[in-house]
Amino acid sequence: MAVDTLPGQAATSAKPPPTGPTPRWRNKETLAAWLFILPSLIGFLIFTAGPVVAAGVISLLNWNLFSSPTFAGLKNFSRLGPDPTFWSALGNTAYFTLVSVPLTILVSLGLALLLNQGLRRIAVFRSLLLLPYATITVAVAFVWIWLYIPHGGLVNTVLGWFGIDGPAWLISDNWAMPALIAMSVWKSFGFGMVVFLAGLQAIPQQLYEAAKVDGSSTWQSFRSVTLPMLSPALFFVVVTSIIGSFQVFDQALIMTNGGPGSRTTTLVMYIYRTGFENYDQGYAAAQSLVLFGFIVVITAAQFVLQRRLVHYDN
Repeated sequence: MAVDTLPGQAATSAKPPPTGPTPRWRNKETLAAWLFILPSLIGFLIFTAGPVVAAGVISLLNWNLFSSPTFAGLKNFSRLGPDPTFWSALGNTAYFTLVSVPLTILVSLGLALLLNQGLRRIAVFRSLLLLPYATITVAVAFVWIWLYIPHGGLVNTVLGWFGIDGPAWLISDNWAMPALIAMSVWKSFGFGMVVFLAGLQAIPQQLYEAAKVDGSSTWQSFRSVTLPMLSPALFFVVVTSIIGSFQVFDQALIMTNGGPGSRTTTLVMYIYRTGFENYDQGYAAAQSLVLFGFIVVITAAQFVLQRRLVHYDN
């Protein structure tokens, strides 16, 4: 006996089986994102990750660039402990960082607060103040060498107006590093200033109005409103400034060549001399990996601290 099929059953049986969600890697937005990221990712792998891996390999070798390398194991790292020049260069770099980074942040934040007051022709002032950062460090270094000339230089001439006999800045044991720090602060404050200015302009004015209604003074508003709201920008500037200061090289090489003695020899300068003047590539690579380790540890510590100190407005 034949069984009649209802019209709805045939239609139902003809439907294709349900399929799962489209994989994320086949999503158009995901593919577009990877296409935009790909050039930077390739550059990172070739020019950053690649050299780090190469330095790790070279640090295990004895190699002078001219003869065939030989395996040395951890011998290059063991040379760091009794090397006084390495520790002196590390101390100079730490001194430079501990002084230059806070000064740069203070100058950058102060100028950003000033520019945020709605001054006329603010774009002109912003461009002029950003100009040092956009200028090549080598050119800036030569200008500051002229400024620091002991007799006739602008710095000592201005000090002479106030009856102060300025030192021979770049050949003084006590003043060579402060002279480098002053030049570096002037060179780099523009970047932080722009970041801080963007952060200040993103703070809602209602918060300042509410603080004013509560009777807060200017300082209290700055401490309770500006600093918390500006903390993400402050964190970014601190991290990038510390990383940059640990890699200081060109201004010290041009202005003092590491002198007098080794008072301004930074760690990157010592790595350069070890690798390309003494042709000890293995030891230079070991030093560079230690510097890389210092930067990673310090940056990681800052990311841990930012969880308690940085305010993110959700």
